[in-house]
Amino acid sequence: METTKKYKGVVVPMITPLTKELKIDVAAVNKIMAVFAENNISPLLLGTTGEAAFVGQAESMAFVDAAVKAKQNNQVIYAGLSGNNVAGLIERAKCYAGLGVDVVVSNLPSYYVLTPSEMEKYYTMLADASPCPVMMYNIKATTQMSIPPETVEKLSKHPNIVGLKDSDRDIQRLESYIHTYKDRPDFSFFCGWAAMGLSSLRMGADGIVPSSGNVVPEMYRELYNAFLKNDIPAAEHWQRKTDEAAVIYQQGKTLGQSLAALKAMMKIRGLCQHYMMPPLMELSEEETTEISINYGKYVALD
Repeated sequence: METTKKYKGVVVPMITPLTKELKIDVAAVNKIMAVFAENNISPLLLGTTGEAAFVGQAESMAFVDAAVKAKQNNQVIYAGLSGNNVAGLIERAKCYAGLGVDVVVSNLPSYYVLTPSEMEKYYTMLADASPCPVMMYNIKATTQMSIPPETVEKLSKHPNIVGLKDSDRDIQRLESYIHTYKDRPDFSFFCGWAAMGLSSLRMGADGIVPSSGNVVPEMYRELYNAFLKNDIPAAEHWQRKTDEAAVIYQQGKTLGQSLAALKAMMKIRGLCQHYMMPPLMELSEEETTEISINYGKYVALD
């Protein structure tokens, strides 16, 4: 059953398309946004998949501006906030709102390990100051911290905090979050664990945030539509197919290497170039050939 909440559905953490000069590739932004819209997908800009930690202020703004201008009526623009200077993050949230972003999505500042009280203070300061709604982003893989459920519960009552994207890969916590928030009309839960996408929707999650949606957006349209129709065999088929796509660019790689492989796959599709923001690096010629072969086999079996 489809939720009636405002924030829901398939939200893909969009790659940050770059030119060789490491500037935002506006033509690629337009192309990817159009493909997303065709498949009823909204973008999360400048998240983990978008190399957010390494994208500077000017290019972040250029990316957001291009995406907002390319937005279609069936899309919500989510924009990520990553960094350690709270005043700077608040200022960036204000700039994003001024450009037309619908929701800002922020992980924790992560240079120091924060106490639950400090986590609460950060999100409260951000939500109090942000002109647009705030969504919390829980990702231990990059911040080395998890927001405790009790802290999430407190923050969920803030009138300008509208949801949580959770990428912790903790099945018990996932189930608990869904149980807690599935009937809260003012608070949305998004599963950021792609392999649990369909399972989380069936449990009552409001949406999913799969990085593989960059390269197989059509499959996520089919998965979500099958779920809405309660055609579980079809939805399970598309979950398996999207899992197989993820293996091509993730298996045996660090997170940064997997993003380079994902861009290589998208380049094969004609969606963007393969350039990465330093210190991340493009794949070697040998690695690119391997990705191309594996992706070719995958497409042939589709």
